[in-house]
Amino acid sequence: MPEDYAAAVRWYRAAADRGQAVSQAILGVMYANGLGVPGDVVRAYMWLSLAAGQGNQAAAKNRTIMASRMAAAQIAEAKNLALEWEPK
Repeated sequence: MPEDYAAAVRWYRAAADRGQAVSQAILGVMYANGLGVPGDVVRAYMWLSLAAGQGNQAAAKNRTIMASRMAAAQIAEAKNLALEWEPK
């Protein structure tokens, strides 16, 4: 069966928007790798931060990896997005 990353992003985003940490972590990885969405390190860091804030250890580890590939301004932007985020 062919992989449909765009459809996966829609499903993970729906759950992530409701605050589901595992979906937030997976969505972060999808943004980091450009799977089903354009690659976006700021969005990746934001979603990983939200998941890490709920105790998801894999997300915390991946967020650290993302930070090593980002400029300070990108990290600041991602942190602001995470602070402004509210579940739907």
